[in-house]
Parts: sequence; C-alpha cells; structure tokens
Amino acid sequence: MGLPTPEHVIFIPGVLLIGMVLGYIMGQRAARAEAERLRDRAKK
Repeated sequence: MGLPTPEHVIFIPGVLLIGMVLGYIMGQRAARAEAERLRDRAKK
C-alpha cells in the first residue's frame, strides 16, 4: 500500500462536500415542508 494519489486527495473530499451540500438542501426542503404542514394543521 502506497500513498494515495493526488486524484484521491482531491476527489474524496470533493465527493464528501457534494454529499454534504445535497444533504443540507434536501433536509432544508423537508424541514420547510414539515413546518408548512404543521402551520396548515394549526389553522384548522
């Protein structure tokens, strides 16, 4: 086992960062939808 190649040093953190951003966006949408659902329920 040698040292990781320069591609791995860039690629792996890049993929992790993309995953974190997508997770944040999807979670934010879900939280907004849930808040709106609760608000609509409270109006009734």
